[in-house]
Amino acid sequence: MRWLVATLLILLVLLQYDLWVGEGSLATVWRLQKAIEAQQAENATLEARNRALEAEVRDLKTGTEAIEERARSELGMVKEGETYIQVIEGEDTTSE
Repeated sequence: MRWLVATLLILLVLLQYDLWVGEGSLATVWRLQKAIEAQQAENATLEARNRALEAEVRDLKTGTEAIEERARSELGMVKEGETYIQVIEGEDTTSE
């Protein structure tokens, strides 16, 4: 009878070890769940960015307004009949 109790006790300890420390333990599962949540949040952010880029590409392919806006802001495009005015903010030269 003692051997049976000892064997069952050893078996219980081994099963508890696997549950708490071994491969597939609760700690490992919790850590992996946190990693999954972090990856899902990053994926959501990237999906939103991709949707915005897709909309911008669609605008650039179909409309001229987006192309004109980019040319004006990035390349300094000026249409015929328009006057280009550049405002340069300088340092305050007044002394106290």
